[in-house]
Amino acid sequence: MTFSSLSHVKLDYPWTAAPLIVSAPMLNIATANLAAAVSLAGGLGFIAGGYDLSHLEKELVDARRLINEVTFKTSYRQQNPPQESPVLPVGVGFLNWGASLETALPLIKTYRPCAIWLFAPKTGADDLLPWVQRIRSESPYNVKIWVQLCCVVDAMECVQKLQPDVLVVQGCDAGGHGYARSASVITLLPEIVDQLDLSRPHKLHRPSIVAAGGIVDGRGVAAAVTLGADGCAMGTRFLASPEAQISKGYQKEILRASDGGVSTVRSTVYDKVRGIYGWPGRFDGRGLINRSYEDILNKVVTEDENRHLYEREKLKGDHGWGSQGRMTTYAGTGVGLIREVLPAGQIVTKTRQDAMKPLQQPSFTARL
Repeated sequence: MTFSSLSHVKLDYPWTAAPLIVSAPMLNIATANLAAAVSLAGGLGFIAGGYDLSHLEKELVDARRLINEVTFKTSYRQQNPPQESPVLPVGVGFLNWGASLETALPLIKTYRPCAIWLFAPKTGADDLLPWVQRIRSESPYNVKIWVQLCCVVDAMECVQKLQPDVLVVQGCDAGGHGYARSASVITLLPEIVDQLDLSRPHKLHRPSIVAAGGIVDGRGVAAAVTLGADGCAMGTRFLASPEAQISKGYQKEILRASDGGVSTVRSTVYDKVRGIYGWPGRFDGRGLINRSYEDILNKVVTEDENRHLYEREKLKGDHGWGSQGRMTTYAGTGVGLIREVLPAGQIVTKTRQDAMKPLQQPSFTARL
């Protein structure tokens, strides 16, 4: 199989380097600081818009300031007049089961993020049609539409109905939310690629593909590119960066955890203890196993008691995290490969460099 959409990624995001490294729009964690740092390192960072957009404008203002500060310094050194980019080189991710299009659209028009990441509609692709149609028809620039999905059927329906620019193919190893029943990206990604290739005689739109789920280093990126991805989105790896908006207790747990297939679990418990009930029924979240999960599993507490204990645990600050704690600690199965905190820009650069070692074999050179 040959395919050339890597060149399209470079055209759409000219500041990036291949293979594309993306920071996922992790709810309450992926702020302007993380997104800007990733994009400034040649990746593509996303701000978490989530389902409550009340803080999104502040994050977009901060992202524009951070990008412009670096642009100004670079232009000053080169003795060129600084110019503000017509498109903000960061994206925004929305949780579509709760986010308001009427709130989001004016912000998209004003701040011009380069990409809009859509995820978790209440039913399916039809719920996303108004978002795609209005963003494309009303935005004064060529914003790119990303859609995250977790199965082959959804991928093909999405491509047919929405014609997204990018598919984010999420496997079951991902931390945070995804389908309770889904395949590893190792099998899901090539199956979707094969289906898209089979659809070519029917002139079905061919999006770029970003792989997600269990990818935390260059080896994972290289594997995903080998399977047909144009780049990779990482969430868990960026939790161990100073730009991630998480507590020290959470970050300490990311460094402590090992054997991610055993130490993490997919469950709805971690939403329920926080009083979040809006996720569609087929979704759950992968997180590190702790007392909140084990006490429900072993029927030690009721859901109401569990939530009350969680609220009390929050008062402990960083001491509320850990296997004997109760604080929600979303993480993917790759968590055991994360051993140090690094600046987000260094994570992007190192991951890309490590991925290039196997990818610079002759069979990959033409694609990169």
